[in-house]
Amino acid sequence: MMKFRFRRQGADPQREKLKQELFAFNKTVEHGFPNQPSALAFDPELRIMAIGTRSGAVKIYGAPGVEFTGLHRDMAAVTQMHFLPGQGRLLTLLDDSSLHLWEIIHHNGCAHLEEALSFQPPSRLGFDGASGPPSLARITVVLLVGAGDVAALGTEGGSVFFLDVPTLMLLEGQTLGPDEVLRSVPEDYRCGKALGPVESLQGHLRDPTKVLIGYSRGLLLIWNQAAQCADRVFLGKQQLESLCWERSGSTLVSSHSDGSYAIWSVDTGSSPVTQPVAATMPYGPFPCKAINKILWRNCESGGHFIIFSGGMPRASYGDRHCVSVLRAETLVTLDFTSRIIDFFTVHSTRPEDEFDEPQALAVLLEEELVVLDLQTPGWPAVPAPYLAPLHSSAITCSAHVANVPAKLWSRIVSAGEQQSPPPASSASSWPITGGRNLAQEPLQRGLLLTGHEDGTVRFWDASGVALRPLYKLSTAGLFQTDCEHADGLAQAAEDDWPPFRKVGCFDPYSDDPRLGVQKMALCKYTAQMVVAGTAGQVLVLELSDLPSEQAVSMASVDLLQDREGFTWKGHERLSPRTGPLPWPAGFQPRVLVQCLPPAAVTAVTLHTEWSLVAFGTSHGFGLFDYQRKSPVLARCTLHPNDSLAMEGPLSRVKSLKKSLRQSFRRIRKSRVSGRKRAATASSKLQEANAQLAEQACPHDVEMTPVQRRIEPRSADDSLSGVVRCLYFADTFLRDAAHHGPTMWAGTNSGSVFAYALEVPAAAAGSEKWPERVVEAVLGKEVQLMHRAPVVAIAVLDGRGRPLPEPYEASRDLAQAPDMQGGHAVLIASEEQFKVFTLPKVSAKTKFKLTAHEGCRVRKVALATFASVACEDYAETCLACLTNLGDVHVFSVPGLRPQVHYSCIRKEDISGIASCVFTRHGQGFYLISPSEFERFSLSARNITEPLCSLDISWPRNATSASYRLQESPKLSQANGTPGIVLAPRSHDGSPNPVHSKGTDTPEPPEATLSPMSIDSATSADTTLDTTGDVTVEDVKDFLGASEESEKNLRNLVEDEARACAILIK
Repeated sequence: MMKFRFRRQGADPQREKLKQELFAFNKTVEHGFPNQPSALAFDPELRIMAIGTRSGAVKIYGAPGVEFTGLHRDMAAVTQMHFLPGQGRLLTLLDDSSLHLWEIIHHNGCAHLEEALSFQPPSRLGFDGASGPPSLARITVVLLVGAGDVAALGTEGGSVFFLDVPTLMLLEGQTLGPDEVLRSVPEDYRCGKALGPVESLQGHLRDPTKVLIGYSRGLLLIWNQAAQCADRVFLGKQQLESLCWERSGSTLVSSHSDGSYAIWSVDTGSSPVTQPVAATMPYGPFPCKAINKILWRNCESGGHFIIFSGGMPRASYGDRHCVSVLRAETLVTLDFTSRIIDFFTVHSTRPEDEFDEPQALAVLLEEELVVLDLQTPGWPAVPAPYLAPLHSSAITCSAHVANVPAKLWSRIVSAGEQQSPPPASSASSWPITGGRNLAQEPLQRGLLLTGHEDGTVRFWDASGVALRPLYKLSTAGLFQTDCEHADGLAQAAEDDWPPFRKVGCFDPYSDDPRLGVQKMALCKYTAQMVVAGTAGQVLVLELSDLPSEQAVSMASVDLLQDREGFTWKGHERLSPRTGPLPWPAGFQPRVLVQCLPPAAVTAVTLHTEWSLVAFGTSHGFGLFDYQRKSPVLARCTLHPNDSLAMEGPLSRVKSLKKSLRQSFRRIRKSRVSGRKRAATASSKLQEANAQLAEQACPHDVEMTPVQRRIEPRSADDSLSGVVRCLYFADTFLRDAAHHGPTMWAGTNSGSVFAYALEVPAAAAGSEKWPERVVEAVLGKEVQLMHRAPVVAIAVLDGRGRPLPEPYEASRDLAQAPDMQGGHAVLIASEEQFKVFTLPKVSAKTKFKLTAHEGCRVRKVALATFASVACEDYAETCLACLTNLGDVHVFSVPGLRPQVHYSCIRKEDISGIASCVFTRHGQGFYLISPSEFERFSLSARNITEPLCSLDISWPRNATSASYRLQESPKLSQANGTPGIVLAPRSHDGSPNPVHSKGTDTPEPPEATLSPMSIDSATSADTTLDTTGDVTVEDVKDFLGASEESEKNLRNLVEDEARACAILIK
């Protein structure tokens, strides 16, 4: 036996150039509703809205597609935000009392958000009074005076400071202290009591020199900034919560902590006003909660709007989150399901206008944004084109469908419009319309499907930056639940006082957790889909443009196959309704298949051309012919020791015998002497150290430097029978001469089952299906050596390309597969990728990812990467996400590593589990329960905000953001690094990479350097905890980057050193 090594000198420069044209990593946009919002602002001139969060994120929204995102350096909550009207500038206040000025800057034709200046008040402790100077220790409220050049800052000590906004510097000599205010009030009002913190600051629309100041004690003061004196004093005696100045300036309205509000008249007298014109407690007379904010808006048609939050009866409805809208005799109590953060009205702010004429009311809640049309009778809600709460019910699964045909798209949109009709007039349309979307119209439509805990599937338009809701499919109507009784109670309660009106769609509570959607698949050519749930229910649905009333065919499939020794201890199956049922337009169920035992469905796939649906659980997999409504196959995959598979995720039942046995074992252990325990522990420690030393220095196994030793898994592991993936393919399984339908199944124990299917073909020109049934015969059974769970299976044709979807080739929508050359099957497990030839199933190529990188595969997808240099060139590659949050791309079928990037924090387990890839090199994953992060691995296919804003502030001086030289590219709002390696021009073509504020191009190698985002990764912030931190966790976290860098270096050196070809 002789060994020859052929060495390859270095990397291929042509291939490296091609990689740059194919691959580039970008985190592009965050879809959904911001997590934990804490502040709200609106610019009436530019018609843009800003939302701040507790993590320090700032998000600005305009027309659909117009979005800007920024993140404060300090992870402090944003408590207040104020736009400088018409200037594209935003002043933010954090809970550490620091102020930050943000600017929307135009660069290369597109706009982006940058922090320009910041102001940190002195940390000198003190109090406002005669014994010391006023202190700016804690700012409670901010008001932009006039055009926004000056800001008034109210403090906890009762002082009001004035700040020059363009420079963020305090104006000397203009501070208003509480002592000066007290000199303007009568002696009996002082009574030795402090005024308390400044609760509210309001400006006069027509006279910017006047500022209305409200103190916590109840004192109201109109301060003349020009004359430096008090024009008017109102001696309120109730604790103040909020103030509003009527447009003309002749009326004030104040809200208080006892649930009342008072109206004050601003006359020309000089003596202090002691009594309001009117005072009322809307929901009295019993004790009420505080009215936190109040607005007064007048109308030309007569009457005025009074809008306030809170004020509900403390005993009866103290836990409700309500905003009340009062006009004349009409009162509506808007009842929300989450806490109210803030609200504003869209109305006229031009000084020459006599009336406010409010058009819309926008309410920011902790879990959603609700906009109501105030010009339409009944004040209906306005459908939001973005910012929809993805988590209105908790997301349980997601899927992406690319290149949706126009006909199916229009039918889905039509079904959604019948569910929630669009606004009848343009006046009731979405009011936040600022900015211009410069992105090109997407060439293809993409659907994002999300399955939810309440049994619904939501369809989202994921073609562009704005994730727009299209349609909601509900499966709960097929089953008997208790929701009808709850709806009746809610209806009966609506007739009582207060006049509650349920508003918003956030409803995190599910009537039955068994309704939860676990898996789903959609055929975009036949408009059929399958939805599988937690209780083993598998629904086959078909899109219908008209409502109908029909019965649903039902069948059961026993996956245990009468195997003895197994007893299901989990939840019961859902009880379906019988008889004809009414179904609205949209996807309507045709067949219900119930898996027995009713365990959660773990895998599902649909082949509409053969009318077959395959499904798998923790017990086995089944095949069902939904056209003939007959089961084809049921295979049990349970191992004799799979006891956990019989428990079920919702089971709380324990075996009494097992509990008693464990209790006696604990008692026996507790009686062992301490000395014996110590000796046993030390001996066990020595044995463990010896085993580790033996593993670290193996003498009998020769390993390459970049491979780890991987121990095979035991076949007795619990849940080894879980079916992880299912796949249909028309390929060669029996022999190399005849191809036909096949079904593949992969399990948690590394087993792969391949079945040859006999699918009778329908007669030409006849829609009637033949009488013969579908038959399935086991063709191959493969057991992976390490018994690692099988994540995905795909068959490659003679050219090494994945097979097309059903109907793609027969309808000439995709290139027909090569059925002449030899086919191959790609089997991706958690530890390695392996390509086998068909029909012999002999190993052809493999890549041991766990051995090379020390990680495990979590998600896998085949994606097409198009070149930015040549429109006709594209490659099909394998994209995978690991448990460390890294994304790797491999060539197919050669399985050569191309690039890899750090994408998700390895501590973000839910984010990794929720990731879904698209067919064109993009992906989505949850960064919070309500937000998807969108990323792109393709250099050409990038979806990111490209927008501009018409701002009116003077540009004769250099922008303040360019004066802040130490402003690096910050992390995105979720704390994950936002690296833009290839910015795009507004026409979609790639631009040279520019650093912020300069024109110095970065080296193009940055787009391919897998470690190029380490510096940004170090700035990651954890928004949630995943458990107690141990020493091992710290070592693992600190060593992760060093270890991966070492592995990468070894891999590159090994590849450059030689491609070892052994000839024996």
